Amino acid sequence: MQKPYRFSDTQLLFPLLCLLLLSSCARPVEEAALIFYPPPPERPRLQFLTAISSETDLAVKRDAFDSFLFGPDLSFSSIGRPYDIASDRGSIYLIDRQSNKILTIDLVNKDFTELRATGRGALRSPSGIWVTSDGFKYIADIKRQQIVTFNSSNEFIRAYGNKELFNKPVDVAVYNNNIYVCDMVKSQIIVLDRDSGEVVMTVGESGSEEGQLHKPTHVTVDKHGNVFVNDAFNFRVQQFDSSGVFVKTFGFHGDRMGGMARSKGLDVDQEGNLYVADAAFEYVQIFNKDGQLLLFFGGPGNAPGNMYLPAGVHIDYENIQFFNTFADPNFKLKYLLYVCNMSGSNKVNVYGYGDWSGE
Repeated sequence: MQKPYRFSDTQLLFPLLCLLLLSSCARPVEEAALIFYPPPPERPRLQFLTAISSETDLAVKRDAFDSFLFGPDLSFSSIGRPYDIASDRGSIYLIDRQSNKILTIDLVNKDFTELRATGRGALRSPSGIWVTSDGFKYIADIKRQQIVTFNSSNEFIRAYGNKELFNKPVDVAVYNNNIYVCDMVKSQIIVLDRDSGEVVMTVGESGSEEGQLHKPTHVTVDKHGNVFVNDAFNFRVQQFDSSGVFVKTFGFHGDRMGGMARSKGLDVDQEGNLYVADAAFEYVQIFNKDGQLLLFFGGPGNAPGNMYLPAGVHIDYENIQFFNTFADPNFKLKYLLYVCNMSGSNKVNVYGYGDWSGE
């Protein structure tokens, strides 16, 4: 006689789990409060859009049934201690000081990948990154005492400099055929020719007077070739023209608005406004081209929009389409602003700068 068929425990559990999942999906999701800077009733210029800390924040999630069966501790790629940030179309690049890796956030495929460099291109202690319009990546490596370059396919191209030229290269920027290397120990910006690798000029020298630097940490270049340097231990940012001549100073040592205590990453938008992160005050300040403070945003904590040891700052005009869904319908995004948080739960804060059309 044929034995009666018995359902296994898993087969009996499956319909119940499906019902539970369907009922949970049907529950209304409470909408998060929108965060604007300046806050109402002022006309908003900046909106906090989202934070990226792992692949789950890119909507790359395992099947809900698998999550229910195997628990919440599923393995997803996550960000450790992001220090610097750059981007090109469809991608965001992070220097993660926890893993000493270059992490790529692929906005198209919604996943994380690593730049796996070996042999002559192996990275030891990356600190700063710059990505050019042709997709070439220039990485300042402190322990190699070099600038290491990869093409758009992440293939190693060449390394610039050596321990005789660089002491502690902490950041890098590229403009036209010049490579600007921020050396923290030499307190200088060393400018190299992109083709030959030879020194073109040096910007600044050790000191506290105008045009002098004391342990600079970050460098950026605007669309006109002006050079902006985070003069960290002088508690200011200094601007030089394309010839290396001092132009002006932003900020001062103090705890008033416009003051700086532990300034870090910086970037300049297409209108010439300067954005500077401060890891002590845990906010970003925006200065106009005349050095006047326009706005500050962030603040300490783990709440949405807040910052926790902010470091890298980067402005992105190319990837608005991937974040438009986070913006208020009355807020037209003009560009994105990324801020790296070395600690806390929100590793990369994404803000949008734009125009408000509502009441």
